[in-house]
Amino acid sequence: MILMSKTADIDFMIHGLIKYRIFGHTVWITTSHVCILIVMLLLIIFSAIAGHKIRHATEVPDGFQNVVELIVEKLDGMVGSSMGSSARKYRNYICTIFIFIWVSNISGLFGLRPPTADYGTTLALALITFVMIHVNEVVHNSPKELWISKTSPLPPWLPLWLPINIISDIAVPISLSLRLFANVLSGTIIMALMYGMLSKIAYVWPAALHVYFDLFSGSIQTYVFTMLTMTYIAQAIGGDES
Repeated sequence: MILMSKTADIDFMIHGLIKYRIFGHTVWITTSHVCILIVMLLLIIFSAIAGHKIRHATEVPDGFQNVVELIVEKLDGMVGSSMGSSARKYRNYICTIFIFIWVSNISGLFGLRPPTADYGTTLALALITFVMIHVNEVVHNSPKELWISKTSPLPPWLPLWLPINIISDIAVPISLSLRLFANVLSGTIIMALMYGMLSKIAYVWPAALHVYFDLFSGSIQTYVFTMLTMTYIAQAIGGDES
């Protein structure tokens, strides 16, 4: 965990905290696990408070109710504009990963090492999307339609492009996870080096770098990941949106 303190020992590495043995193998609880747990606890607490507030909503909303309604409205609008009539089925998943990734990306503002700076986190998110894409392909397309899409752009009886299309499918979770991971990790490394080199004089001005790397870049990467997820799933569904 990177705590933005004024010492020179700040680093950007993942560290093991607790180890235990299971089935003969040593398993570590790392700083990434702790940061993920903190992010999850924050989201659970926020969700519990938001749920209670919405159940007892007033006709004239106060500040917190306004924030919750704005978040729901904006995320619903984003999913609806990208996925059309399929949005109702996937809005919970899309909104969940959007909020989790965004809070993880900006957690560096609060002294945490962003969980998304760990490839294990971003790969897991990308693999969930990968499974959803191909489950939807199978559910919403006939075997003939799948074969045509995998052999495109050549005719189905000439499947020269089949290996290339399969490789393209496999590349989806790799590109999704690496894009998010690399962008967040680069910001984490730069901020850690900045605090490590400047030490006691790193007081106010690095806040501008936090705004860029944590807030601006983190928000952009969150949007890119979720937009690509919605695009891939919508393409897998194709014309069958019932």
